[in-house]
Amino acid sequence: MKKFILSLDQGTTSSRAIIFDRKGLPVSTAQKEFTQYYPEPGRVEHNPEEIWSTQAGVATEAITKAGLESVNIAAIGITNQRETTVVWNRKTGKPVYNAIVWQDRRTADFCDRLKNEGYDQIILEKTGLIVDAYFSATKVRWILDNVSGASEMANRGELALGTIDSWLVWNLTRGKLHVTDVSNASRTMIFNIHSLKWDDELLKIFDIPASMLPEVKSSSETYGEASGIFSTPIPVAGIAGDQQAALFGQMCVDPGMVKTTYGTGCFMMMNIGTKPIKSKNRLLTTIAWKIGNKTDYALEGSIFIGGAVVQWLRDSLGIIKKSADVEKLAAKVKDSEGVYFVPAFAGLGAPYWNQHARGSITGITRGSMSAHIARAALDSIAYQTLEVLLAMNKDSGIEIKELRVDGGATLNNSLMQFQTDLLQANVVRPRITETTALGAAYLAGLAVNYWADLNEIRQQWQVDRTFIPGIKPEETHSLIKGWQRAVKAATTWADDK
Repeated sequence: MKKFILSLDQGTTSSRAIIFDRKGLPVSTAQKEFTQYYPEPGRVEHNPEEIWSTQAGVATEAITKAGLESVNIAAIGITNQRETTVVWNRKTGKPVYNAIVWQDRRTADFCDRLKNEGYDQIILEKTGLIVDAYFSATKVRWILDNVSGASEMANRGELALGTIDSWLVWNLTRGKLHVTDVSNASRTMIFNIHSLKWDDELLKIFDIPASMLPEVKSSSETYGEASGIFSTPIPVAGIAGDQQAALFGQMCVDPGMVKTTYGTGCFMMMNIGTKPIKSKNRLLTTIAWKIGNKTDYALEGSIFIGGAVVQWLRDSLGIIKKSADVEKLAAKVKDSEGVYFVPAFAGLGAPYWNQHARGSITGITRGSMSAHIARAALDSIAYQTLEVLLAMNKDSGIEIKELRVDGGATLNNSLMQFQTDLLQANVVRPRITETTALGAAYLAGLAVNYWADLNEIRQQWQVDRTFIPGIKPEETHSLIKGWQRAVKAATTWADDK
């Protein structure tokens, strides 16, 4: 019987399922958007039950679309939006509150307090993370402090917490499994990336009961079986946070290899091998994956608003009808004519980590049009990526000559060309751009011997197009200087309140 791998790709704005064959090619895809809740400025929530229902729905739809049945699925791999946090009742399986999304800033003041009390160094040493509202621990604390009765229930051992991978596995296995993998655990601010264990001292700082925590597993092993939504049980055998899964899907498995994913946010990761490097340039040190007894680490620069800036042009500003229209609108002008858009809707991530910064558009004149704003919005994705790459160069001591790219925005050729011009490095787009889902599929497939080893998988990675710098380095200097002035304006606005 012909077998396939089912990859569940639970993202920030939609749930997707992709079925891959032995060659690593997608056979069928199903996708469904779900509701974004913005209860107050700076707050972003999802309904965990809607996340589960959309993910379960697209999983069965993808199988049906491919003309397959659950017996044809060798294993399920899961990849997920990271840091987004759910707390639920162990007995009923019901969430006690909405999922608090990674973009949410409600705990920024709490993070400031932790820094003022000197906890930022302990947290950085143990977790590789900078204290920020981005990560899960402060979100859990907020739920325990603000949902009536939650703290008492947690202390009695009645509540479970998890990132989205844990929530999906819990539901796939009908509450039998409460697990996560090392890559997701490393994004919580309570997991020690050196000992690979939940850290008692950090749990004490955040006052989170250990009874709430999932068991931490490797990224590629058979955790258990999915039952209920499928006619026959299917092994759940791979888990990785979305950016780590993309790094694996891009086959950046050797130290020094770098990828950027252009999604709702943009995330650059460099494989740094089996020993963590402490960043001197405000990047994160994180776990890439654990396969067998080998743990790989990565340096990461997180950009909170990437493709989401295009959604903002569509939904809030109304200057485009659908996201794909942005390239056509931006192409109406030669360049942004000095207009810069800093999309700090959720603060600024790497290398600034200014959680109070807010979005700004600078350099507007009477002649500025919607096309200039669209162009500046797209340019902002490339400028933010440049800053992270420069920080990565400094931390690693490696001059990065090639950047592997994936995600929706990579289909925008003009953006990719502008990116390569700014970076003065080759930008390589693979033939299969669904590398996040593919990475999760590879991790699951390796666990059940669907693929023999990494060497077999390496053969599958193919280049679609390589973008080569078309301008001289000195031509980028004034562009970059203008961007840095615009960022300064956005941060001054935040600091001078």
